[in-house]
Amino acid sequence: MTPGRIIPSATSRRSFLKGSAFVGASSILTSWPSLAEDDKVTPLRFGLIADVHKDIMHDADDRLRVFVDEMTKAKVDFIVQLGDFCVPKEANQGFLDLWNAFPGPRYHVLGNHDTDGGYKRDQTVAWWKMPARYYSFDQAGLHFVVLDGNDRPENHAGGYPRFIADDQLDWLRKDLADTSLPTVIFVHQSLERPEEGGVQNGRAVREVLEEANTNAGQRKVIACFSGHHHRDYVRQINDIVYPQINSASYHWVGGDFAKVRYSKEIDQAYPNIKYTVPYKEPIFALVTIDRARGFMGIEGKRSTFVGPPPWELGKDREHWDADTLTPNVSDWRMPV
Repeated sequence: MTPGRIIPSATSRRSFLKGSAFVGASSILTSWPSLAEDDKVTPLRFGLIADVHKDIMHDADDRLRVFVDEMTKAKVDFIVQLGDFCVPKEANQGFLDLWNAFPGPRYHVLGNHDTDGGYKRDQTVAWWKMPARYYSFDQAGLHFVVLDGNDRPENHAGGYPRFIADDQLDWLRKDLADTSLPTVIFVHQSLERPEEGGVQNGRAVREVLEEANTNAGQRKVIACFSGHHHRDYVRQINDIVYPQINSASYHWVGGDFAKVRYSKEIDQAYPNIKYTVPYKEPIFALVTIDRARGFMGIEGKRSTFVGPPPWELGKDREHWDADTLTPNVSDWRMPV
């Protein structure tokens, strides 16, 4: 593990706020850029969903529909999907239409599985109508950056690439230098777990974010949200918070722990489901950033496993890191 403090999902919001040195420690979490007395900043709220995996889950449409309906009713400012959404094929058009039914702005992040089946990143970008593989936007006095963690390094040894190349890093440095606004990052693979499937050069990317904070003389980049790992935790490294948003659908356990959890008909139509431990209901997050009152937090969804949990399939809870492998996106709140 890279250095940093983890907030496990098993910690309740109340006990976390009461007992954790992570919250309220000025030496760890410094303040936002100060507001003038006459500034009136309304809270920003956005929905986050990760790793729906339309091309694996038989009920992916229903899961996405629940998310879009709830975010529409909540009247959030925008929604973001953090990757592993769907490949750009005609059979997935109805799924994409569900996403596009949200009446406000909608933002995509490229995941490693969004080009499965031989598709190219540019095809997925065009089909989703993304402005580019990586891009940025402003909303309510905040700056948001979407990164593409799927670049191929020169020494790529096989498997899914998980890298952010020099041209993208150069763009990121300039983008951060060109804004004076507090900034939030979105990326599919985490920047803080390179040895566990995160961005291979995640440390170098984190250094760019930390450099922006040093140059600004304040906590300019405040958070980096990711998916990909199908886990539930929040980590903080050098004044930047790294929340991991759990999959909306499942945790992958692989062939050694395969088990049919739905009907035989579903298993035949969606043969990869047997290699997962699905979550009964879809899980996702509603994020609030309230600069006036000085906090950032998540309201998360909770579910249960379909069938036995992973640690009942042959290895103990410690092997599976049961604190973060849960069918939940946990609530949390911290000062900013």
